[in-house]
Amino acid sequence: MNTTIRAEAADAASFWSDHATVIRREAADGVFHGFASLHSGTFAEMVRLVSRMPESERATLVIEKSGDRQYSAAEIASLAHRDDFPA
Repeated sequence: MNTTIRAEAADAASFWSDHATVIRREAADGVFHGFASLHSGTFAEMVRLVSRMPESERATLVIEKSGDRQYSAAEIASLAHRDDFPA
């Protein structure tokens, strides 16, 4: 689950400080998904933002982490409860 650079595991701080964007789930795989960004900031900020939204709204969004992958609403909820999630 951690970001890697040159096959080296990143530490928790850099995992949470990577750039991320919140986009609508239906736009996530489209050609213009880069233009569908609703919010951007650090991965921790985007997890915090989305995890505080009502469940019905969360279900329509994904977080796209820079150089890594997309996180679903269920994954975002789980990440917000991790022990290493920044306060």
